[in-house]
Amino acid sequence: MRVATFNVNGIRAAQRRGFEAWLAEREPDVVALQEVRCPPAQLPPGVFGDHHLTYEPGQIAGRNGVAVLTRTRPAAVRTWDGEVLMRAPGEEHLHTEPSPPGTMARGLSPFASEGRYVEVDLADQPLTVASLYLPKGGLPAHLQKPGGREAPDGGAKYERKMGFLASFARQLDRSRKSARAAGREFLLLGDLNVAHTQLDVTNWRANQKSEGFLPEERAWFDSIVSPRTLVDVVRRMHPDTTGPMSWWSWMGGAFDRDTGWRIDYHLATPGLAKRAITGGTDRPASGPERVSDHAAVVVDYAD
Repeated sequence: MRVATFNVNGIRAAQRRGFEAWLAEREPDVVALQEVRCPPAQLPPGVFGDHHLTYEPGQIAGRNGVAVLTRTRPAAVRTWDGEVLMRAPGEEHLHTEPSPPGTMARGLSPFASEGRYVEVDLADQPLTVASLYLPKGGLPAHLQKPGGREAPDGGAKYERKMGFLASFARQLDRSRKSARAAGREFLLLGDLNVAHTQLDVTNWRANQKSEGFLPEERAWFDSIVSPRTLVDVVRRMHPDTTGPMSWWSWMGGAFDRDTGWRIDYHLATPGLAKRAITGGTDRPASGPERVSDHAAVVVDYAD
């Protein structure tokens, strides 16, 4: 079973850059997508090949949007917004279907309409798969300086992200335990916008005061992974390697120098993590071949 997570940074742009060719060549069984950033009516025809689409676009025009592609129609779907677009291969309809979120953790309701999370139960495997696009956030007020990359906001984006992290940790625990109670493994895929360890970001010393690598963000990551709860599958397979990076800025030759961040993850329950055979980042051979500013993270799991 080949599983991929891919922040496509806009599916229409990704299609122009070769997303369909990547999908056809790699032939994943499951793909989690983030930043689809496309109204359902404007999804490129045929872009998802012979996969079934489960899409939570959110309600913010031109932003966010998460999806899961599967070989067969999922047995069940859960989103925070309560509605989801489901299409079989070749379909182009626009009607949505109800997707009850169940009990949403306290603090997540402000994010419910933003298209950040969708969770599916596979019909052909005892597995629940979730696609997450976690807020990028910002710096706390005391680290903000005038003239920086973004105008100071008094720490508002930072506080919003930290609130999401606290609430999502509770939601993640519920989802994992619900899957276990149903006899399913659980796999969280997505862009978490946090580099967990010093091996997950180039020039880690210089980035200790950068959003995405703040001590409190990394401590949160510590809290959601353990040998008994969720395992960082790619890090387990590459325990002493810097990277493999999954995001590089479009600017300044970062890709050519491999100056990047590992912020896209497979976090699996221990039983599934043990079944991982091979895995890593689909880093293109050259900058012009990039589909997105992220690269797909692909893992093969034994059936």
